[in-house]
Amino acid sequence: MYQARNGCRSNARHGAYGLALLAASALAPLSTALAAPIEATAPAVTVLKAGRLVDVATGKVKTDQVLIISGDTITSVGPAGSTAIPAGASVIDLSDSTVMPGFIDTHTHVTANPFEGSYEGLATSILRATVRGVANAQKMLLAGFTTVRDVGAPGFSDVAIRDAIADGEVPGPRMLVSGPALGITGGHCDNNMLPPEYEDKSEGVADGPTEVRRVVRRNVKYGVDVIKYCGTGGVFSKGTQVGAQQYTEEEMRALIDEAHMHGRKVAVHAHGTEGIKAALRSGVDTVEHASMIDDEGIALAKKTGAFLSMDIYNTEFTQSYGKAHGVLEEFLRKDREVAQVQRDNFKKAVQAGVKLTLGSDAGVYPHGDGGKQFAVMVEYGMTPMQAIQAATLNGAQALGVEKSWGQLAPGLKADIVAVKGDPIANIRELETVDFVMKGGTIYKNELALNP
Repeated sequence: MYQARNGCRSNARHGAYGLALLAASALAPLSTALAAPIEATAPAVTVLKAGRLVDVATGKVKTDQVLIISGDTITSVGPAGSTAIPAGASVIDLSDSTVMPGFIDTHTHVTANPFEGSYEGLATSILRATVRGVANAQKMLLAGFTTVRDVGAPGFSDVAIRDAIADGEVPGPRMLVSGPALGITGGHCDNNMLPPEYEDKSEGVADGPTEVRRVVRRNVKYGVDVIKYCGTGGVFSKGTQVGAQQYTEEEMRALIDEAHMHGRKVAVHAHGTEGIKAALRSGVDTVEHASMIDDEGIALAKKTGAFLSMDIYNTEFTQSYGKAHGVLEEFLRKDREVAQVQRDNFKKAVQAGVKLTLGSDAGVYPHGDGGKQFAVMVEYGMTPMQAIQAATLNGAQALGVEKSWGQLAPGLKADIVAVKGDPIANIRELETVDFVMKGGTIYKNELALNP
């Protein structure tokens, strides 16, 4: 993401984790009131009748299907005419709707505030950002995103929010989190907003192979699921060039090796051509933004099997609202310079068959608007089915959770969304979902008839 508006602060103390969790827990009564499960205690067996079911594994839309859910897990998917409905099951009729797996966003910043100015963000405490993150998580869930990967939050606040959601204290998507992102001194993941007398730096700053290994170990110690680092300059960081490489390949190899040794995948923030290729040569798992990727980089991504996570929606919000909310002109200029380049390269990556996810950079734009990226993905080369697959099956594979969720199949978690219309005919149907189930529990239902 970026340095000031992502709430990254220097000198965060690990004790903030416990305080952050308390803050999230304290908000639970309010959050639950705002987005309490419609069925707080899921019945033993739930049956969904699906008029249209998007099978992301085959790329086909099946009609008149029945899903049988036991607790939080799908146990059966099949044609209505040959599927027996268990006695006593709770039946939810979505016969006039399109049913899909819950969406996965592989690039979010749950604690960020897109309406916060570049310098205004310096005044936001970690506790305040955590409370805001609880509210933002709820918004993403109700928009149909049942899983998100959060890639950069201060003071391990994203770890606290993840755990509060997992423990049922507050509503939100399943979260995989990175904690503070790693970066070089003065780079995109540092805080360059204050003059030198403050001696300020972000908590993820690490220079040299030995230091990056130490900070990876620290992040693992405090509970992260993924390691995020900044491999090039960025849009929302003062004094950095978007395309300039940050970290040498020696540092990248040490960082990625250490993360993989601890069983963590690695995501790299990389706009610039050489930084992207250096990261791919070093074994990175996902490339975030990938704005200036060239043909060699695309070929490397295909060869290594790395996923690209390209946030091609959010520039309209940045350009429309950024200036009024105090975003520096330097940031707005860099966004203008990179936006169309990124979209054109997204199209090239689609045509080349590179593995792509939906990664929106939520927090640059308002949380809950992630569904608006689908239409931009289709505009720049994907079919509607490919866009849905990017946000489900591909996202699950990129995160390493494809055995648990990401499609509608027996044995997987019952993470399900539905819309009244047909998103294959009109992808904009996904901008406002009507039904959200996570782990067999319904959080939103504006469709179903319950006989």
